[in-house]
Amino acid sequence: MVVNSLMEPVMAEKDSCPQCNGNSRIKDIETGEIVCRECGLVLNNQEIDVGPEWRAYDASEINKRERTVLGMKYSIFDKGFSTVLSGNKDAYGKILDKERRITYLRLNKFNNRSKITDSWRRNLSIAFSELDRICSILHMPNNIKERAAVIYRKVLKADLVRGRSIDAFISACLYAACRLENLPRSLRSISDASTCDIQSISRHYRLMIRELNMEMPIDTPMKYLSSFAAKLKVNSNVERHSANILRLAREKNVHVGKNPKGMAAAALYMACLLDDEKIVQREVAEVSEISAVTLRKRYKELESLINLDC
Repeated sequence: MVVNSLMEPVMAEKDSCPQCNGNSRIKDIETGEIVCRECGLVLNNQEIDVGPEWRAYDASEINKRERTVLGMKYSIFDKGFSTVLSGNKDAYGKILDKERRITYLRLNKFNNRSKITDSWRRNLSIAFSELDRICSILHMPNNIKERAAVIYRKVLKADLVRGRSIDAFISACLYAACRLENLPRSLRSISDASTCDIQSISRHYRLMIRELNMEMPIDTPMKYLSSFAAKLKVNSNVERHSANILRLAREKNVHVGKNPKGMAAAALYMACLLDDEKIVQREVAEVSEISAVTLRKRYKELESLINLDC
């Protein structure tokens, strides 16, 4: 069979050609027919085009003409698949008159009310609005927000929210998502942006970990090093030097059983002293959310380690 430029090969299927038993097939783009490459028999003449019915030649036209929304988002209570009524124009682009506009607004109100008729939908709506607010304050990335929403859906499915605080649970889920994604966010910073205190969030967090059998990764000092260095505005040489100190401490198992924030702050403070970077203990302790006493203890342990290694 003669193949022209308007034909393209098609992946072979399990069923062979009924006339020549061949498995090689081609598609005629102009007519939409699938033809056997060996004998030319038309196998299918009702091919469905799943692409859009419009054509666009640049990115601006694509953005203007496409009518689909983003993919499924767990941070929306209905995952983004509900019907949205917006605008004040009809299908022809004409502006609606006053009577139809009032009817349209009434339908939009009924549509919004019908979305949250169930108790679990109202729960998700309240929880995810609080999640949006906290993520906006803390500048959380979208993957952390989606991970927190997935965890909260598991909490709601396990019926742990009944009789407890929704805001505390959503803050606990956000903290768990940060730990699972290795994002350096402390529980205190999340509690500052939340409406609940740190004791309530930590209590709900422990309950969630126990009931859902979640295995949280162990925090390491390297996780907080870059964040502390950025807040203290030290140069890259100090940060690199402190990372080397932490690697040496990990080889000697000095960090075992210690607060990772304290170890990261002590390594950063030691690197500042070794590189003649002017900094005081109080600033390092405030940034790392530890006491100055803890900072001095971790510093003495690292200092003895450096002396022994030398």
